[in-house]
Amino acid sequence: MSEDLSEEIKDLSAAEKAKLKKLMEKEARSFRVPTGFWKWLVAILGAVMVLFYFYSAGLRAVATQYHRGVYVFVTYVLVFLLYPAGKVRIRLLLGLALGAIISGSIAALLFFPDVATFHATLMGFGERWSSQGVVAAFSDGGAVIGLGLATLAITAALLPVDTLMTRRWPQLPALSDILFAVASALVVYYWIHEFEALNYRAGAENEMDALVSVVGIFLSLEVARRVLGWSMTIIGLAFLSYGYFGPHFPEIIAHRGFGIERLCTSLYLTTNGVFGVMASVLATYVILFIFFGAFLQKSGAGKFFIDLPLAVAGRTTGGPAKVAVIASAMFGSVSGSAIANTVSTGAFTIPLMKRAGFRPHVAGAIEPAASIGGMFLPPVMGAGGFLMAELTETPYSYIMMISVFPALLYFFSVFCMIHFEAKKLKIQGLVGEEFPHWKEVLKKDWYFSLPLIIITVLMILGRSPGFSAFWATISCIVISWFQAETRMGIAKIWDAIQTGARNTLVIGATLGVIGIIVGTISLTGVGLKFSDIIISLAHGNLLAALGLVGLASLVLGMGVPVTAAYLITAVLAVPPLGDMGVPIICAHMIVYWFSQDSNITPPVCVAAYAGAAIAGSDPWKTGWTSFKYAKLLYVVPILMAFTPSILFQAKTVNITMPAIDDEIPFATVMKIHVKPGDHFVAGDKIVTVLSGDQPIEVHAKREGDVKHIAIPNGGMVNSGEVIVAGEQMATPHLIISSFVSAILGTIAFSALTMFYWIRKTTLPEWLILAVATILLYTPGLVTDLSGIALVAIVWFLQRTKNKRDALLPAAAA
Repeated sequence: MSEDLSEEIKDLSAAEKAKLKKLMEKEARSFRVPTGFWKWLVAILGAVMVLFYFYSAGLRAVATQYHRGVYVFVTYVLVFLLYPAGKVRIRLLLGLALGAIISGSIAALLFFPDVATFHATLMGFGERWSSQGVVAAFSDGGAVIGLGLATLAITAALLPVDTLMTRRWPQLPALSDILFAVASALVVYYWIHEFEALNYRAGAENEMDALVSVVGIFLSLEVARRVLGWSMTIIGLAFLSYGYFGPHFPEIIAHRGFGIERLCTSLYLTTNGVFGVMASVLATYVILFIFFGAFLQKSGAGKFFIDLPLAVAGRTTGGPAKVAVIASAMFGSVSGSAIANTVSTGAFTIPLMKRAGFRPHVAGAIEPAASIGGMFLPPVMGAGGFLMAELTETPYSYIMMISVFPALLYFFSVFCMIHFEAKKLKIQGLVGEEFPHWKEVLKKDWYFSLPLIIITVLMILGRSPGFSAFWATISCIVISWFQAETRMGIAKIWDAIQTGARNTLVIGATLGVIGIIVGTISLTGVGLKFSDIIISLAHGNLLAALGLVGLASLVLGMGVPVTAAYLITAVLAVPPLGDMGVPIICAHMIVYWFSQDSNITPPVCVAAYAGAAIAGSDPWKTGWTSFKYAKLLYVVPILMAFTPSILFQAKTVNITMPAIDDEIPFATVMKIHVKPGDHFVAGDKIVTVLSGDQPIEVHAKREGDVKHIAIPNGGMVNSGEVIVAGEQMATPHLIISSFVSAILGTIAFSALTMFYWIRKTTLPEWLILAVATILLYTPGLVTDLSGIALVAIVWFLQRTKNKRDALLPAAAA
């Protein structure tokens, strides 16, 4: 657990701290805290990384190989120095691998004429093994036998030394850790140094390229294992196996297969793998915002993020829980981690909720339910928003703009559910507690909001996210000097630099395996096949496809961090959603929202378990209660798919071929009555087709504009095939209508799921609210008025019951 989080939870009991530590290690393993020379080496490496990326973002851009390579270089070295290898049996296997790397390197440099000869010897041994068997391979493989013996000797020497060092200096790296750090530094340096040459000989890599790539891929897997555990490493190994054993898989996902060298060179040396999109996004955007978050915390803004919500909502119905929602929105918008958000704000808000009367499992559930909303709220949105901008080739400022309303809608839903729960349980706001009015808080501490304002305004003005983060970070130092107790001197700035560097390691550890996964998908072409699988399983039904994508995100999120789950699922699931008519940005946003579900959805729900540890409640019960408050996480993606105007996107309105009731399985397009750019309304004749000898007129079912003609006159068309591609533009009226419908629907949905409107709902009232919710979530004047009428009916019925119940005591008296 990081030092910052330890500071946040200092008031918790020892048992609660131990629980939290165990839970945080599900997200990332605990790291060493070295002393002496190693402490300063780690600190200097971290500082170099932070200062280098601030320099490249705010002052002068650097070449691609340095921009991506420096981050991978420092991350890999720091991981090997800070994260222990694990148990003895793991160290034995790693010792064998390290022994092979060392013995092979020495042999290639000292005992063979050149690297090509060494490589040929290894390849010849492998060919004899596969064609003639083990005995024949070893009978004519004296050099390889020598390498094997050298490997065993090095391993035998390393193990006792490692054991001794680990026992005597548990917080310092062992000898094998140091050698792994050196090896990782050398293979990453090779990529940086050879970057331009590698581009020229792409597809014709030499022997040294191949050997470095194999070692680089192995080290990437080991970095992920040390920080994130076996789950993500196994997924990476599974994709490597898929790339190698392609012909042996079921026909629907089979491919020709690739050799080890071909796989490794493609995944390590090219920009489609380890140094690909994930490394680019992390180095360009994410780590700068992680640095910004560290500086913002050190500036004293964290107290403002608690004081303002407390002043605004503390005395209202269910006040402490509403404070948790507002504080989580403010802190989560820059923290980039639902778990860190839960622990940081929850250490204050969860005890406050318990004191106000919320049951422990409810208090422990509300905080993580609110905390994941921070992953959707600009300016930071975790790493997913930056990945989305990169994958869709869309400015991040636009991603920010379209994300604001859905994020606020999510917080609004949690807010409403809390209100209904507090009304049901008669929980009032904080009484007898002294805290200032919100105007006083703003008057005293308003300047703590300046970094967020600066970062947002600069991106809106068209500046790059990195440049914006740079100046926002500088502003954190400036605002800290407004009060004596928060001033950031040299020591605090150094501490913020170290915190920022350490905080990048968890997400940095994922980039190697994510590169392997994304690169394998690209190399094998399985992404296109996965589209067919999704569409086939869903039988063309968009709602069923959304269910499959949500399930895939949940299962994947059980084993990998949510950012990795988003990227992997996006590569596979966005194309089929696009094929089913969902705009690409909407498809990405759907996948991104679903990728957060493992934080609060049992059986994993690490954020909810962290809340349970603070609340002292049952983790399983807390997890399900957290899911109850976060249900809009599953509703908003459905809205994005069926009402894309909520994200300012046009809705697909395609003209498709109706079912053909004829022995001939296709029809001929006789005449298309529209052209690109034409506007049509429901009932307009769009196409005339000939099925057999029967002409069929195809009419528009809703209003839209023609994008392009998919099948021209004289073309053949099958049932369900798109003839004319159209869209319904997201006009200001349609956007406002979808916003209003979403807000009204969320109020009804919250009452529906909490079984409370102005009193507990009966079954008939609940069914009326269910119908009202569906109507209100459907944009349109008629549906909105109908939904409001149904909600009003429930309100009238419950108000009548309340009046009747109020008269009963008087009648009895």
